[in-house]
Amino acid sequence: MINVFVLHNGRLSQINVENREDLENTLPIWVDLTDPNEEEREWVKSIYGVTLPGEDEVKDIEASARYYEADNGDLHLRTDFLIDDDDEPARTVTVAFILARDILFSVHTLDLPVFRLVGMRARSRPGSINDYKDVLLDLYATDAEYSADALEGIYQNLEEVSRAVLQKNFSDQDAAAALNAIAQEEDLNGRIRRNMMDTRRAVSFLMRGRLLNADQFEEARQILRDIESLDGHTSFLFDKINFLMDATVGFININQNKIIKIFSVASVAFLPPTLIASIYGMNFKILPELQWDWGYPFALVLMLASAIAPFLYFRRRGWLK
Repeated sequence: MINVFVLHNGRLSQINVENREDLENTLPIWVDLTDPNEEEREWVKSIYGVTLPGEDEVKDIEASARYYEADNGDLHLRTDFLIDDDDEPARTVTVAFILARDILFSVHTLDLPVFRLVGMRARSRPGSINDYKDVLLDLYATDAEYSADALEGIYQNLEEVSRAVLQKNFSDQDAAAALNAIAQEEDLNGRIRRNMMDTRRAVSFLMRGRLLNADQFEEARQILRDIESLDGHTSFLFDKINFLMDATVGFININQNKIIKIFSVASVAFLPPTLIASIYGMNFKILPELQWDWGYPFALVLMLASAIAPFLYFRRRGWLK
């Protein structure tokens, strides 16, 4: 799918493209391609002279492949963008950017919320975008805001987990649910941190290449400051995640120790009856109680009393709590 955006009175306007002629009759500043087919790739190549990278090339994570200038002057960047929705687990999508012919080309396999948000904002904020580099910087700035919103969601979810972990009755089932929730939030927090690191590298590359004017350079510096503040927040969340993980595992160990303590107490309590039964099971010729009419009931009562006595002692000492 091809989404074409033109600049009209300081606003981004999307143009419907259904065939090659529609693409030829526009003067875009941003051509966004979501999982393009071979025909759409050929349109871009024949009209603009730009060869779009394949899916394997987009996923290449080597630094030399992610940011470089081609022999013809086209600038290539690879940047990760976050997708965090309720339907599927959080994930990152690598986007290939090509800056050529005063146009920003972007290629990705999935629809990205950051891209939709930039398009909507640009239509409602006239004058915010003047050229294709402004579009790219706006994408990076919006990605930082999107990541910040995701971090706020992580904090709220961890607050719910914290209340569950610190409740009075915390069962093993509750612990399993808490560990699952903590693991998901830890994964999302790690993805956000990696995503911000990748965005920082891309913005720094643009600044080092002296491709930005004074206003764009200042905007890039603001993006880096926002990312730095997010790094501190992700570190705080990692500490909170580790604390909740340790607390949950600690409660699991406490519950297990309670079970082990019960078995230990039961084993010790039944040692005296076992000793008495062993004595009366000995094959001695002279065993006075064998000749006694009340010998058998006496042995049973003695074993029962020897089992009850340790329980009463343990209960008095508080070892059964």
